Amino acid sequence: MIIQHQTVYTELHNLGTIGHLIRPDDDKTYPGLVMIQEWWGIEPHVLDIAERAAREGFIVMVPDLFHGKVANEPDEAMKLVMAMRQNLDVAIGEVVTACTYLYNNVGVQPKKLGVMGFCMGGMLTYKVAERYPNLGAISPWYGGGYDPSAEDVAKVSAAVLAIYGALDGGIPEDQVRKIESLYKTAGKDAEFKIYEGAGHAFLNPSHGALHQPSATDAWARAMAFFKAKLA
Repeated sequence: MIIQHQTVYTELHNLGTIGHLIRPDDDKTYPGLVMIQEWWGIEPHVLDIAERAAREGFIVMVPDLFHGKVANEPDEAMKLVMAMRQNLDVAIGEVVTACTYLYNNVGVQPKKLGVMGFCMGGMLTYKVAERYPNLGAISPWYGGGYDPSAEDVAKVSAAVLAIYGALDGGIPEDQVRKIESLYKTAGKDAEFKIYEGAGHAFLNPSHGALHQPSATDAWARAMAFFKAKLA
């Protein structure tokens, strides 16, 4: 399958927000999927998995939340994340803008989107689902720093497939189970999958502890999830 890759621009609070639109190169309609970066920025891995999703039959929008900056070392990444967290509402708003852009794309059908995010993007995936109504499904991957209240969870209407690694030292399993309990108590359509033997960022071969069995299963599970929920 030939994939088309465009760089597009949207406006948010007078800032030019860069986004990457990746889709099958034909005139057919496909479900829309917004993909949110890890704390490194838009490194090649992000665009690679966006292209993989497009080959699965999605139109994918990847907003660049660091506006062209890419970190190579953890200290650099931490500085970028800390700066973003000082204006977290702006970052959430940029993802919502990306969702709106994708929603309005004539090639996107049906008009219920998916959001998929990794690491920092996993946390943002949860937060966007609390605010943006036109979502059918979300899949946050190893999203640390998310500590919702029952009121936060009540705002989420999308189905959830949350993915974690059991060896992720930054996200204790107790915290994952707490989030899961809140979603289950609220009666949400939510599955929380913890992979034994996998650590943080286990899908990323460049900046993570790639755990291939978990990565293979989790990717296939997520693609099947979005195809079912966005059909």
